[in-house]
Amino acid sequence: MANPLAPSVIRFFLIGDVVGKPGRKIIEKTVQKLRVELALDIVVANAENVAGGSGITPELFHQLLDFGLDGVTLGDHAYKCKEIFPTLESDGRIIRPGNYPVDAPGKGSMILETVAGLKIGVISLLGRVFMQPVDCPLRAADRLLAEMPEDVAAIFLDYHAEATSDKQLMGRYLDGRVAAVLGTHTHVATADEMILPGGTAFQCDVGMTGPFESILGRRIDRVLETVKTFRPTVYDVASKDIRLCGTMVEYDITTKRATQIRRIMATE
Repeated sequence: MANPLAPSVIRFFLIGDVVGKPGRKIIEKTVQKLRVELALDIVVANAENVAGGSGITPELFHQLLDFGLDGVTLGDHAYKCKEIFPTLESDGRIIRPGNYPVDAPGKGSMILETVAGLKIGVISLLGRVFMQPVDCPLRAADRLLAEMPEDVAAIFLDYHAEATSDKQLMGRYLDGRVAAVLGTHTHVATADEMILPGGTAFQCDVGMTGPFESILGRRIDRVLETVKTFRPTVYDVASKDIRLCGTMVEYDITTKRATQIRRIMATE
């Protein structure tokens, strides 16, 4: 539904790392209700862990869209399921990190449209601290912003990174240039949501969507066994205490400033 607050205000919701079948199920149960209750214009989820805890398939991508998502961002597990490659090339509603090599399958940004016809840009980038080697995320951000069409009303960044310092640096670097810098990857929501001096909403991590009676979404017993004994186990997705976590940003396209940032948690 279109945002009833004001013609110039949009509400964007980023759902944190969706883990396996439990994460998919709670999205199915809650997203459509949240869209109405929070008057959300655009809903995006980081879904790089949606296929059994690692990766995403074309079938699961389209299932998430059917559940009410407008788009999907990915991170360092973007390529765990190779069958997603053709979809990354052909569908404009799913993106991988924009600081991957130029020849890597997929794109680093997408344009989504609200019911009111406003164009919203979404960018995905990968951090470099304690992560796989990638191009400089700051330079990649500059490039992707320069490539955005002039009629885009607002731009949101999913910064998939490990270190909070890495994320804070990106937030300060892009302050006043994007509507929000929202972190994913650690699966633990941070309580540092704020609006920076230049008007950009910021949070180090929006959290996880999936089973919270777990170690970052995986069965506790399996993780403990491997950590204690070094015996390899399969880190199966856990199944209890399912929650949806994410962050809503309200942005005024006239003043070009975020007016609200709010953590959201929904349970079964």
